[in-house]
Amino acid sequence: MKVAIWCRHYQKSIIGIGPQIPWHISSDFKRFKRVTSGKNIVAGQVTYESFPNRTLPNRKIYVMTFKQNYQVSDKENHFVINDKTLLDDIKGDLFIVGGATIYKLFMSDETTAPDCVIDCCYNGEYDMSLEGLPVHIQPCVDFMKQHYIPYPQTLTEDEVDVTLWIKKTASVSEEELTGLWKRIADIK
Repeated sequence: MKVAIWCRHYQKSIIGIGPQIPWHISSDFKRFKRVTSGKNIVAGQVTYESFPNRTLPNRKIYVMTFKQNYQVSDKENHFVINDKTLLDDIKGDLFIVGGATIYKLFMSDETTAPDCVIDCCYNGEYDMSLEGLPVHIQPCVDFMKQHYIPYPQTLTEDEVDVTLWIKKTASVSEEELTGLWKRIADIK
């Protein structure tokens, strides 16, 4: 199963300002950790470099970059990918974790779009004092709303509304969806 996961601001679908997330929601970070732990993740170079110590424990990280000689911090668990089609050979679930360029790469073509999107929508105030340009993913949200249907359950926690969206043409089992939702909602 291929899954995109993001936290965006509800008004403008901003996921960042420059390389920074303009809010700090502890429960959202915990959800991200819980959902992606033990999984393969795909991140763009800027997103990868924003991870603490350029790593996330207990995950294989595939860094998408145009730099042929890009160096990762952990050669056993982090891999450079210069061609999206190479991701097709990865065994197991694949979580697309950003940034905006990577989301747009996947969320623009129904044949390569992820099976599911975990849409975390932050409804609070964000830090507008950060330097840098706002990072928008509105085209991805529009694509999601056109090609996906919402899972019947939703979750709201700490001003973050969480909806799981399933691609209309995805062949994801109810067992996989239930398992994913349990990770999202922290249901044992």
